[in-house]
Amino acid sequence: MENALFEDVFGRMRLSANVKSNLKNAIVSNVKVWFQSKTMDISLESDKFVDESCLEDLKKDIIESFPGVSKVNTSICYPMSELSPEEKIEKYWVKLSEIVYKKSICCSSVFNRAKWHIENNALVIAVENNTYKTFEILGINHLIEEALSERLKINLKVKFIDRPLNDNEIEKYNKLKEERAKAVDAEDNTVSENNSGLQVNNAVRTAPVVNDSKFKKRVRTGGPKTDEITDEVISIKEACSLNGLVTIEGKIYSEAEITETRKGGYIVKTDIYDGTDCVPLKLFCSPEDYKESFKGLLKKGCYAKIKGNIDYDKYENNEQVLIINYINPASAPPMKMDNADEKRVELHLHTNMSMMDGITTATEYINRAVKWGHKAIAITDHGVVQAYPEAMHASEKSDIKILYGCEGYMVNDMGAVVKQPKGQSLDDTYVVFDLETTGLNTNTDKIIEIGAVKVSNGEIVDRYSTFVNPKEHISEKISKLTGIYDDMVENAADENEILPEFLEFIGNSVLVAHNAGFDTAFIKRFAKEKGIVLDNTIIDTVELGKTLLPKLNNFKLDTICNELGVSLENHHRAVDDAEATAECFIKFIGMLKNLGETTVDALNELGTENIDKSKIRKRYHIIIFAKNQAGVKNLYQLVSDAHIKYFGVRGGRPHFPKSEIMKYRENFILGSACEAGDLYEAVYNDLSDEDLKEIVDFYDYLEVQPLGNNQYMIGNTKKNSKTVKGWDDLIRLNKRIIELGEKYNKPVVATGDVHFIDPECADYRRIVQIGEGFKLEDVEVQAPLYFRTTNEMLEEFNYLEPEKAYEIVVTNTNLVADMIDDGIYAVPNRKCPPIIEGSDDELREITTTKAKSIYGDPLPKNIEERLDKELDSIIGNGYAVLYIIAQKLVWDSNAHGYIVGSRGSVGSSFAATMAGITEVNPLDPHYVCPNCKYSDFTSEEVKKVAGNSGFDLPDKKCPHCGAEMNKDGQAIPFETFLGFNGDKEPDIDLNFSGEDQTRAHRYCEELFGEGHVFKAGTIATLQDKTVFGYVLKYCEQKGINMKGAEKRRLVNGCVGVKRSTGQHPGGLVVVPDYTDIYEFCPVQHPANKAESGVKTTHFDYHSIDSCLLKLDMLGHDVPTILRMFHDITGFDPLKVPMNDRETMSLFTSPKALGLNPEDINGCPTGSLGLPEFGTPFVIGMLVETQPQSFSGLVKISGLSHGTDVWNGNAQELIANGTCTLNEVIPTRDDIMVYLQLHNVPNKDAFSIMEHVRKGKGLTPEEEALMREHDVPDWYIGSCKKIKYMFPKGHAVAYCTNTFRIGYFKINYPEAFYAATFSVKYDDFDYSLMCFGEKKARETYDSIMSMGKEASAKDKTTADMLKLVIELYARGIKFAPIDLYESGTTKFKVIEKENGKHILPPFCTISGFGVTAAESLVKAREEGSFETIEELQKRTGLGQSNIQMLRDSGVLGNMRETDQLTLF
Repeated sequence: MENALFEDVFGRMRLSANVKSNLKNAIVSNVKVWFQSKTMDISLESDKFVDESCLEDLKKDIIESFPGVSKVNTSICYPMSELSPEEKIEKYWVKLSEIVYKKSICCSSVFNRAKWHIENNALVIAVENNTYKTFEILGINHLIEEALSERLKINLKVKFIDRPLNDNEIEKYNKLKEERAKAVDAEDNTVSENNSGLQVNNAVRTAPVVNDSKFKKRVRTGGPKTDEITDEVISIKEACSLNGLVTIEGKIYSEAEITETRKGGYIVKTDIYDGTDCVPLKLFCSPEDYKESFKGLLKKGCYAKIKGNIDYDKYENNEQVLIINYINPASAPPMKMDNADEKRVELHLHTNMSMMDGITTATEYINRAVKWGHKAIAITDHGVVQAYPEAMHASEKSDIKILYGCEGYMVNDMGAVVKQPKGQSLDDTYVVFDLETTGLNTNTDKIIEIGAVKVSNGEIVDRYSTFVNPKEHISEKISKLTGIYDDMVENAADENEILPEFLEFIGNSVLVAHNAGFDTAFIKRFAKEKGIVLDNTIIDTVELGKTLLPKLNNFKLDTICNELGVSLENHHRAVDDAEATAECFIKFIGMLKNLGETTVDALNELGTENIDKSKIRKRYHIIIFAKNQAGVKNLYQLVSDAHIKYFGVRGGRPHFPKSEIMKYRENFILGSACEAGDLYEAVYNDLSDEDLKEIVDFYDYLEVQPLGNNQYMIGNTKKNSKTVKGWDDLIRLNKRIIELGEKYNKPVVATGDVHFIDPECADYRRIVQIGEGFKLEDVEVQAPLYFRTTNEMLEEFNYLEPEKAYEIVVTNTNLVADMIDDGIYAVPNRKCPPIIEGSDDELREITTTKAKSIYGDPLPKNIEERLDKELDSIIGNGYAVLYIIAQKLVWDSNAHGYIVGSRGSVGSSFAATMAGITEVNPLDPHYVCPNCKYSDFTSEEVKKVAGNSGFDLPDKKCPHCGAEMNKDGQAIPFETFLGFNGDKEPDIDLNFSGEDQTRAHRYCEELFGEGHVFKAGTIATLQDKTVFGYVLKYCEQKGINMKGAEKRRLVNGCVGVKRSTGQHPGGLVVVPDYTDIYEFCPVQHPANKAESGVKTTHFDYHSIDSCLLKLDMLGHDVPTILRMFHDITGFDPLKVPMNDRETMSLFTSPKALGLNPEDINGCPTGSLGLPEFGTPFVIGMLVETQPQSFSGLVKISGLSHGTDVWNGNAQELIANGTCTLNEVIPTRDDIMVYLQLHNVPNKDAFSIMEHVRKGKGLTPEEEALMREHDVPDWYIGSCKKIKYMFPKGHAVAYCTNTFRIGYFKINYPEAFYAATFSVKYDDFDYSLMCFGEKKARETYDSIMSMGKEASAKDKTTADMLKLVIELYARGIKFAPIDLYESGTTKFKVIEKENGKHILPPFCTISGFGVTAAESLVKAREEGSFETIEELQKRTGLGQSNIQMLRDSGVLGNMRETDQLTLF
């Protein structure tokens, strides 16, 4: 359809007010619907500019109105055909300003003062202060081009140029500069007087102070208030029905979302819930008022009383929103309490670690149990124990007893082959039989056919076959399965006549059947009814098959017959199945004899040994408690084996073999679990007393649960599921279990099978189960699996005598809790580091020797003092072994030719530097002579770079011997690493080459021994976005529109539920050789993927890092690149001069590369491809800050890696003239040093740094202390915004290697590009990038023209193309891929007649994988390929891979085959 009024097309829909008001006069120029992708495209036109936020609202309105549409794309343009391009742009300029503002606050003010004109089909925009490069590097030119094209239908290139300041602007600028300088000088003089004599790191420094009058507090006037609210409170549900002015009270359940308005105000949004309904809240206030008055009141989890107006908000999808006028703190509603005199104990409880099933955290349960006065509480998650550490910590401040348990998935690998063996010989007499029945219920269904074969001495000696009249209709389903119909059994005798005859045929023979439990149950039922004793030995060929043929995927009769070569015709006819089973059994007898077996007695033991426990299909739930501390270790071993050895190949559950449970029986307390346990199933199936006794005897206690837990069984017709007729049947089953407890003297306990803490939390479990793939009908009615009080549980069992109910609810639950020892812990509360004999002395020797080799013997006093201080702290606190371990790992990698980069704050430690762990020298900037060892820490040249980097010192010759001196020192205090008391836990993180990481990890295992090194495990939990998708899926299945506040409430309740497990990318956990891992936690495969070959800690590694050493050995590209540089060029990267001016210039200009910005798509720097400095974000920072020193690079590295350090913080402070790059806070260390310069006590300075760097802001006391010491308001404000800060040592380490790479980029360009492309080979596309500059540029331009439509892959390709275009612009060329020279993934530098070329590897051919490339490289070692046929045969490559080689020109003119066609 085309050109219709908006109201004519969409007017009948329910539209938000924002859409109606903005689009009522718009024209719908096109609407397209794509049914396959459920997408609608809407094109609009308007003669007037609209608030385009209405387009997002329109999308939501359409999706809600049309359930079949899942995605809506909208576009709007303003044709204004009567206007010229200049007139259109003039009118649209305000909108363009908004686009720039959203992209960059700094650029916005400059853009608003810009001049523009159209020239040569381009919009030329002149901006001041030489900022035009910034606009282009941030891509603002492309954003404006896109807006002009899409909105105004004007296709113009956008070009930014420099606009020189006019005389008036220059005068104004100079005047402002002079005033600022005077203010800074005045403040500096004051600080200098106050700080006279203060020295830090042997150099006198003054903290930068600026005029911060604009940051003074202002008095709040108007707006929302905190005055006492006296109005009557109504429910949110009622309030939403009324609208207007209301007063409500409830719990804030969302994190506050803050939007800053253009005028600097705050719009704060959150949500509130009171049990009846929920509603979004909005607060309009100033930033100061929010922080001082409202932030604490609107904190997630707090209760608040609010008075305000509820109305429909066009900015919130036209949903109801309460605008806050008044807000008071409120008290939480009274908690439901357990008022019983003697409390029950919950023995069956699932936390959020029961994967995609449990909802509530261990902490929440434990806090509730403590408040209720419960003396103990169990943790019994499904198959895992990952909630233990949290439970242990949550219980530390109370005397509640944690019962450490697990609901395991037990598989019975014991005694399943033969029942009631009596020593029969394998040559004895056996009756192999099969029944066909009217159904699967052994209690109610009837036999319709019997087939039996008698076997003696391994031969068939007799047969028995007959139909049986069931005296009822045979269902169509059974007739189709068996081929037996009513007329076939009509004249047959019934069970009363046939079964005595069959029992006579059996006699004393051993009974054999396939799935014998089913067939024998019918015979036993008849025998029991007739008073006949049937105690024959029984053998099950299913279990015998598992024993003798464990590699089969299943053990169905036809599968076993096929494996043994036995014919099976007319499957599911008793006579044929019995005959086939008999032949299989005879073959099994032969196999048993070959194994040396002679009787049936040893078959169960043989089965336990041979059965593949991961393939056992039938699983039963079982509760396993650690009875004592030894039991915890045993449980960890059992859980480990369940995940590592026996993880179920079907259903994805860890199998707990019964035989393994029995190994540790003396240290366990075992319970029969829920309706999925073997006892409940046996009672349900009405097994014999003998069978029931065998099951009951295995357990220490039996379990029953509220009837509602098993309500799903009523009328359940699903296949193989339990079905009962009503509540009476559920009561009967529970009473039967209680009777068994009385009969066999086993305590029976009532448990809740708790999955969430309160009844309303069932809403969250419903959503999680939808996400897990359950159908709506299966989750809509949730079982009441909440945490009950004692009286609530007693009420659940009111169908029992009161005394019996009290016994199972209170007496026996306490009895079981008392069976378990007090004082059991989940994780040892002690540090267990590995022991390396002599590590203290070795560290002191290594570091001292290295220091003397650099600074001379004896060491200068300042160096000796620093080294001794560190070593005394390190050794005194027992950390020397960590240093020695790191030293060994680094030296080993160095010996294999790789530089190892340091991460984190280890660069703060001079001892680490001297031990060779890090290159970063944390001493103050200094000179040192490599010849005579003279050092200079105090000269005027050194003082000029005090507090910054020694790399920035000018070259200087030694005054003693005339040798050129080395320059070093980064001015980093040791205290940021270990604290002022030296007791902060050290964290040494190292970056190994990605290609050497695996070998380095193996070396770590060599150091500590097999079984003592594990990957650090992680636990992945549900996050907001994922859960939001589940909520939408639920709404879709139910066909409802749910308001946003309710969606957010559901999302909030599900976040944190365990979804999977994983591994830290480089973390290793080391277990000392004097203990084993099971003292601390179980182990498993990440995500239970055995094919990974990796074992991780079962607990999240943070849970055990206080007692076990964790090594961070991450894989990184930079060490690989540096190694390639050395291999290609022969020049050692460690010899790069760190003050090379050309290299430094790369961070502000590409001229050192022989290029101008226009040569490389307008990039104003030469830092493309330099790690950490080649992204558009950081390039933009470089353009704005223009760093001229290594110290400047370190600051930019810190600013770019922090969170809320640059954006919305330092960037704004620099842009508005509050301070300069040298004055802002770039790294965490700078905070402590700055505060020390302001005379803040050392301990407080350290504490403030720690709080700020972790995003905890400042306490009121800290803020007051800072003001007391004249720390400016802007600095305090900056600290309060920061969420995370980079350590200076980390920034220096990054910048050091980046600088080296930059040096190679200038001086060894082919090596630079070859190495850089090699580590990113999977982003490189041979067909797009290696066929000339023109094609590369065209491809890049094509991707950029796609704008927002470009995919993530496209954007990655564009980034790579920038570097490829730069390569071509420098005159460097690629060689074509060579069949005999190209590698798998690494690029090579080769010499050709016309100079050096870069040779791409095979894996740069799109779709050509590493495996294919490796096979090709290996095959060519055997010689050249004469034909494509030969190549394919020797390499094993498929036709698609061959075609890729052919299309890429790699095969040249190679013949297809050796065949020669003559005519």
